[in-house]
Amino acid sequence: MLGPRALNRALLARQLLLARDAMAPLAAIEHLVAMQAQAPLSPYVGLWSRLEGFDPRQLAAAIEDRAAVRTSLMRSTIHLVTAGDAFALRSWTQAALTRGFASSPFAKRLEGIEIESLVAFGREIVGDASLGRAALGRSLAARWPDGDQEAMAYAVAAHLPLVQVPPRGVWGRGGPVAWTSMERWLGGPIDERPDAGRWILRYLAAFGPATVADIQAWSGVTGLRPAVEALRPQLVTVRDQDGRELFDLPDAQRPDPDTPAPPRFLPEYDNVLLGHADRSRIIPPGRSIPLPPGNGASMGTILVDGMYAGTWRIARSGGRATLSIRPFDALRPDDRAALELEGVRLLAFAASGSDPDIVVETSSS
Repeated sequence: MLGPRALNRALLARQLLLARDAMAPLAAIEHLVAMQAQAPLSPYVGLWSRLEGFDPRQLAAAIEDRAAVRTSLMRSTIHLVTAGDAFALRSWTQAALTRGFASSPFAKRLEGIEIESLVAFGREIVGDASLGRAALGRSLAARWPDGDQEAMAYAVAAHLPLVQVPPRGVWGRGGPVAWTSMERWLGGPIDERPDAGRWILRYLAAFGPATVADIQAWSGVTGLRPAVEALRPQLVTVRDQDGRELFDLPDAQRPDPDTPAPPRFLPEYDNVLLGHADRSRIIPPGRSIPLPPGNGASMGTILVDGMYAGTWRIARSGGRATLSIRPFDALRPDDRAALELEGVRLLAFAASGSDPDIVVETSSS
């Protein structure tokens, strides 16, 4: 049986949050099975918290060189994924993306338009250009002049593997969203035969031990029980404190529950907070995280003793950068000191060249 603290330490170890790792940025992104990237620069902070000596210019160059791309994947949200994983992971999550669109308000606004024809025309458009969602909608309106342009654009994005092209998501540059075909950008075809077992094993390496419900909550893909059962001979099983069966890799990290966990600053909606149906291993009872608000997210999260313990943000004014830390509960003196020290490092990374300042606000529920 693994209690909540043992599950917490296993999760932190596999997420590279117990100690910074020396692996390269692209290797880390592959290990983590893509990184949540609704906020364009969040993967940079996520990797800074996980990797030793992380240089954001390496990741920026990888995006510009098409070695990593931003696309819709798990839970129909934007992720940063390596080019090597992009086609297969999009193929595996495509059914969930299609199902999600079918139940969305946009689908109801497409009355009289055949989705197959709309998607086919959209494929022609994005196969030749990079354009924003509004421009995509206008291009689709050339064939369906009375159609809802926004809904048509969302339909194409949900049914076709599109990527957001640079400078969107590039450290030190940034830019508006522009979409193009994944096949055009990466020069390869979509994988038409998704292998659920491959991604279940990869998930367990980065998030396990986990139940079938956990895997489905992370991925957005349903009906995974048969695929997990097929893998059972390769896996070990444990029980949590409520008696639920959790699957895991035989040689995966399961540290001692008393292993110290240093404070960590995580970006907006880091997958470590979203990777399970039962999030009690990292989110204390009575706490919850808000749903991702899209690209307008501005609050990061902090971990203290491995648990979700508050929020943070950096505000810039003139030449000054202020890191505001808002814990949910009063911090112990040693936790506060360690968090402030980590905050100094974060400011040196994220606000280099500014006059740094740290404010720890009064604890608030």
